[in-house]
Amino acid sequence: MNGRLLLVCRLLVRDLRRRRTETVLLLVAITAATATLTLGLALNELLSRPYEQTRAATAGPDLVVEPARTGPEALAALAPLTTAPGVTGHSGPYPLLFKALTARDLNVRVVVEGRDAAPAALDRPAVTDGTWVRPGGVVVERAFADALGVHRGDTVSIDGHPLRVAGTAVTAARPAYPYAGWHLPGSILSEAGGLVWVDRSDIATLAGTAPLTFTLNLKLADPQAGISVVDPSHGDPRFRGWHFNTWQQIAEVNGRLNHKAQEALLVGSWLLTVLALAGVAGIVAGRVIGQRRRVGLLKAAGAGPVMIAAVHLAEYLVIGLAAAGTGLAAGWLAAPPLFRPTAGLIGSVGVQPPLRVVAAATTLALGIAIAATLVPVVRAAATDTIHMLADAAAPPRRRRWIIWLSRRLPTALLIGVRINARRPRRARLVTVNTLVTTAILAAVLMAKAQDHTPVPLGYSTLPDRRDERIIQAILLVALVACVLALINAIVSTWTAVLDARQPLVIARALGATPGQAGTGLAVAQLLPAVPGIAAGIPIGIGLYLFFTNGDLRYAPVSWILALALGVLLAIAALTAIPALAAARHPVGDTLQSVPT
Repeated sequence: MNGRLLLVCRLLVRDLRRRRTETVLLLVAITAATATLTLGLALNELLSRPYEQTRAATAGPDLVVEPARTGPEALAALAPLTTAPGVTGHSGPYPLLFKALTARDLNVRVVVEGRDAAPAALDRPAVTDGTWVRPGGVVVERAFADALGVHRGDTVSIDGHPLRVAGTAVTAARPAYPYAGWHLPGSILSEAGGLVWVDRSDIATLAGTAPLTFTLNLKLADPQAGISVVDPSHGDPRFRGWHFNTWQQIAEVNGRLNHKAQEALLVGSWLLTVLALAGVAGIVAGRVIGQRRRVGLLKAAGAGPVMIAAVHLAEYLVIGLAAAGTGLAAGWLAAPPLFRPTAGLIGSVGVQPPLRVVAAATTLALGIAIAATLVPVVRAAATDTIHMLADAAAPPRRRRWIIWLSRRLPTALLIGVRINARRPRRARLVTVNTLVTTAILAAVLMAKAQDHTPVPLGYSTLPDRRDERIIQAILLVALVACVLALINAIVSTWTAVLDARQPLVIARALGATPGQAGTGLAVAQLLPAVPGIAAGIPIGIGLYLFFTNGDLRYAPVSWILALALGVLLAIAALTAIPALAAARHPVGDTLQSVPT
């Protein structure tokens, strides 16, 4: 047993040393795959729980109540609720105003809440920049501040009263911009608006002759009870015209801000997974093909299927687990800076990934190792040893019309066609790689071609952050797709270079120039990319149309043509350099080399 283990370790070290380029390519491919998987899981974690994180960080209330009355009548109506059965704590009542705010020549609706400088028992907005409320200052809800373009130290005015921006903050007691709940006192109809906090001592000055209403934050013994604690019948006439917001309702409203972006990231993550696995499949297939002669030598030396499996599994496990650790760290740490769920909420994924994310990345690496091991084992059991030692490529299917056509092809194109005929599965992976990348980029062009409706906020309009987050999500997917496509193209080209060294040298020995041989290798990558581009563009447009509602504009034809040409040029540029470098390898050295 010890002797077999020692043999496996020696073969592992020897193969890793002799095949350094292939090992590095496989390591990069699996790292990209696990990083993509981890990034998708981290983004889902980031988008699925931002309100819960904000609620925990700001001591968010279970129920927020606004009466239909104003002034002392409102305070008198709210007083009994603080001692109602099932209520375990409260903060407020806090005075509210529904006014207009002017900043940077914009006049928008705003909910003004008067607060104390001391922290409250419930609803303690988390200051993200600057300081909390003070006399003469205003704290702006962070998403609202981003939309307005105001920062700490700027000056805004509320109904003509200038106030200096003391800071920005987030809260769980009201939905983020633009759903802050602006309405006329006594009205049940809410309109889009932002939220600011001011010192309680300034509220009377800002109100002028306008009546004050109030808001009360309640903590319940049963957070799921909601309005039933206050109004068990849900129809008490005393509460007609009141505004009740449970934490579940606030979470649902905030969820709308990220819903479309989350859909885009979900679809994008599936496409990126396909793209990443295509890259891994390409390098694994090339590595398996390169090890056929090695499997034949092991069989000739008396090794059985178990020994062959152990040799290959050890190699892929070492590479896979090393890549899984690197990809896990890269994907998890990259998620927060790449995408922020919404400025109005706190979104983080923690320093360490949860166990389920670690398990998913490890499972992917183990799955790749097992799948890559099964092929040589099955082939060893089903293939004759002499045939494996010969290491012959799959013979191309010969048809008369193909022979007639190939005789009339230029030399470089003929070499490219012959390379793809030898390894048809690799050509299909190039098609998949190009198709997914082109589909994602076509969806980006569709998103950029749309006219996005701004949010009306009274006399002025502001950008709809939901549209911006959708664009940001699609661009993020496109960025990761381009990186993966770049890695896949490099891996695919180098795999083809390593596999086609002898056929290229034979072609040169028969009269082909180094330029023709290198161009033929590049053509072998370009030919399967053409159907991928042709299919990817309509698929990308169709995906965007499927997940988007309303009146849509198609991307201009010039953009689509530029996309197709750009993808082809990128593939040509990525494949030309290694292909031409490989073609200039001395003929004699390659013909004398014998794989072991």
